[in-house]
Amino acid sequence: MKEQGSISIHTENIFPIIKKFLYSDHEIFLRELVSNAVDATQKLKRLSALGEVKTEVNSNPRVEVAFNKKKKTITITDSGIGMTAEEIKKYINQIAFSGAEEFVEKYKGKGDEEQIIGMFGMGFYSAFMVADNVEINSLSYQEGAKAAKWTCDGSTSYEIAPSKKKYIGTEIILHLAKDSEEFLEESRIQGILDKYCKFLPVEIKFGTKEEQVEDGKDKDGKPKYKSVKKDNIINDPNPLWTKAPSELKDEDYISFYKSLYPFSEDPLFWIHLNVDYPFNLTGVLYFPKVKKDFEIQKNKIQLFSKQVFITDEVKDIVPEFLQLLHGVLDSPDIPLNVSRSYLQADGNVKKINSHITKKVADKLASLFKNDREAYEAKWDDIGIFVKYGMLSEDKFYEKAKSFGLLKNLEGKFFTLDEYKDKVKDTQTDKDKNLVYLYTNDASKQHAFIQSATKKGYDVLEFDSMIDSHFINFLEQKLEGTQLKRVDADTVDKLIAKDEEIASVLSKEEEEKVKAIFEKAINNTNMQVALESQSVDEMPVVITMSEFMRRMKDMAETGGGGFNMMGGMPDSYNVSVNANHSVIGKVLAAKKEADQIKIAKQAFDLGMLSQNMLSGKDLTDFIERSVELMAGKAKK
Repeated sequence: MKEQGSISIHTENIFPIIKKFLYSDHEIFLRELVSNAVDATQKLKRLSALGEVKTEVNSNPRVEVAFNKKKKTITITDSGIGMTAEEIKKYINQIAFSGAEEFVEKYKGKGDEEQIIGMFGMGFYSAFMVADNVEINSLSYQEGAKAAKWTCDGSTSYEIAPSKKKYIGTEIILHLAKDSEEFLEESRIQGILDKYCKFLPVEIKFGTKEEQVEDGKDKDGKPKYKSVKKDNIINDPNPLWTKAPSELKDEDYISFYKSLYPFSEDPLFWIHLNVDYPFNLTGVLYFPKVKKDFEIQKNKIQLFSKQVFITDEVKDIVPEFLQLLHGVLDSPDIPLNVSRSYLQADGNVKKINSHITKKVADKLASLFKNDREAYEAKWDDIGIFVKYGMLSEDKFYEKAKSFGLLKNLEGKFFTLDEYKDKVKDTQTDKDKNLVYLYTNDASKQHAFIQSATKKGYDVLEFDSMIDSHFINFLEQKLEGTQLKRVDADTVDKLIAKDEEIASVLSKEEEEKVKAIFEKAINNTNMQVALESQSVDEMPVVITMSEFMRRMKDMAETGGGGFNMMGGMPDSYNVSVNANHSVIGKVLAAKKEADQIKIAKQAFDLGMLSQNMLSGKDLTDFIERSVELMAGKAKK
């Protein structure tokens, strides 16, 4: 017999609230209903295995999604546990929710709506976001149970009546509202299923698809093919991360990676996670080849809950530096309807975050220890991960000190301790500071590198986007150590020693040379100073101080408060080598115009060595060079 009643809630406005506020994205309804169907199927499977099911059950259970454009319906059918009329009244009619108006007032627009749904078990009611009428047709697995049909038109009234359903399971029929008819397009439904249900543990059927199968041979003995219709199973019920690592080969991991990221290069390596205490977590994290463009690589880790896709924004679950990784994480401890505030506050999420950091550090340490040569070969790709991790996570830094590497211009690699031992004898200055020299562009800074190597100094290579931050970080961590870019000063000042080179000029001559160069340069942003250097060094060296250059680098890569540096005019030091023969020629020239010409030529050489000469200045330099060479030839 039919029965009518009211859904047990404390407001008449619950369904408009569900439709407008509880989910930011209406497509979630299909994920919720298919997930419920999968749960029901798995429950029946477990009960059957325990011998508690007396009636015959489907040996190959699956969930089916179908739509009827003419009738404007979407149907989700399962062969799961089913419900009796009493169970429908218990689980569907009594919404564990009160004070709906207060809820909307408190949570609307704060990003917590989905968390509240998950807390109150309202996944089924997401159906009313897209439907103005919903039917449930169900037959319980219980012996002697009778099928029941529940209908509701989106108000708080419902009707429940006997049903003619013959097979165990549940069928949910959504009669779509006019503003939701977009969900009657096959491609739209397929897209939602691919996004959320691709790895559900029960087969999901959505219509049929045509496949080419072999059909004998033609007269030439070549195989013939014919088109056949097959069930369109949209998911892989046993994805790679659910299997034991011992069952898998490298090819399996690479194949799965390619299925997730079809156009990517093969990953460098991977970490298979399988934790059951103190929280549940499975998954596979891949180290991709990222080189220097790591900013575009984020949001590649997919988060699942019991094989149901949740999100690919995992910033609270995965440490920031590991968001450059690719792969999947699956934890039943994270609810489907999850909000940012939930992730930030949940204890299990924090434990997962720490565990992932530890597992990645352990993996890298193992790779370094077991095959250093192979590890070094991958450093150009993984160095960004390691440096980023050292910068952002103290616990990771403590572990990474043993496998974080520095690379010099010879292509040799050193741990932090190894490099300290390598250069401490030659690169300790008169104040007992250890000085590491580095370049961020070896071709542009070649002249400065050459001067340093003539002194027996080693030069490190720091040329990735993250290195301007990493250099500052190393100075903070490495006591008594300074890092200087190889073109930040003259070589004798980069690593100042006790011994000094005497100047061949008198004080008066130095003042005269300085005045000539200031007149030749005529630029207040160029600070001229005479220095006593080796005669082998350049006559003029133009540098920007390490501090100024580093602040500008930090500003360019998002260095917070350093952004103001980006708008300041560049200021340079012009070091004139008092002992160079060219300076003698400046003084020897009888006419001021000739003095200025030689000085300007020496200055432009310094500019050229820093790739700072262009336009008219470069043309003038070339013409002056020709003139000076021609004059010398005539003499």
